[in-house]
Amino acid sequence: MQIKINEVLRSYIEPLTEAEYTALEQSILQEGCRDALVLWQDVLVDGHNRYQICQQHGIPFKVTENTSFTQLEDVKLWMIDNNLGRRSISDYQRGVLALRKKEIMAARAAELIAQAAAEDAAIAPQEGDAPKSRVAAMPLTSREDIARAARLSSATIGQIEKIQKTATPELVEAVRSGTISINAAATVASLPEAEQLAAVAGGKKELQKAAKEVRELRAAARPPKEPKVAEDGDSEGNGGSGYGRPATEADALRAENAVLREKNAALREEITALQKRLSELLQAS
Repeated sequence: MQIKINEVLRSYIEPLTEAEYTALEQSILQEGCRDALVLWQDVLVDGHNRYQICQQHGIPFKVTENTSFTQLEDVKLWMIDNNLGRRSISDYQRGVLALRKKEIMAARAAELIAQAAAEDAAIAPQEGDAPKSRVAAMPLTSREDIARAARLSSATIGQIEKIQKTATPELVEAVRSGTISINAAATVASLPEAEQLAAVAGGKKELQKAAKEVRELRAAARPPKEPKVAEDGDSEGNGGSGYGRPATEADALRAENAVLREKNAALREEITALQKRLSELLQAS
């Protein structure tokens, strides 16, 4: 059998690091290819690295065909679940896979809803029949469902979503390699692109510093909490004065500085977008 490589499936799961690939290669050279490669008809689904190593060194291997697949999305879901079951992948990789599963499941649910709605509309209801709704019975995958599938918290899934949407490729690589935590990376991802790149270029300490500064600015920008009022009408912790501790001038300046820095960051993002658009228009002309 001539095994075919589908580039979409080959790149669907994040590649091994150089160290992981070397370790796998040494294992196969010493012990052979113990696990069978999984095929969808003649397309390779699982075992791309093992296949490459075996081909390179002339090492025999076994194959097994999964006959349950009917379309490409079935294969992707199987690949996701197969990798989510492995202990070796990081929390970030686990979250990315779970979010991919969410996209596929949401698309399938939308198709089923549209199909059911069309079928319901095509069937003329008889007089006196209660309306039937199969659409309402179709569940959509929530963030909590995805978090459970990935064995992560909903908050972590939200942070990974933010990283995917706003982080630069360099920042994504930093969190993939473990240079920065998911939490810190999501915080740094709120910065303009240039500041993200500068933080990544500075290494782990600079990334941690950038995340800390963003958190401090957010904390300073939050409005002060209202003092709790006791039953007798006096504010708690103020000796019955009836007033909370007034904010100092320094507190006010810090809050104003935080607001201005956020506005400045937003303006820089807008300038960057405009410059990019102008460049595209000039190239097109």
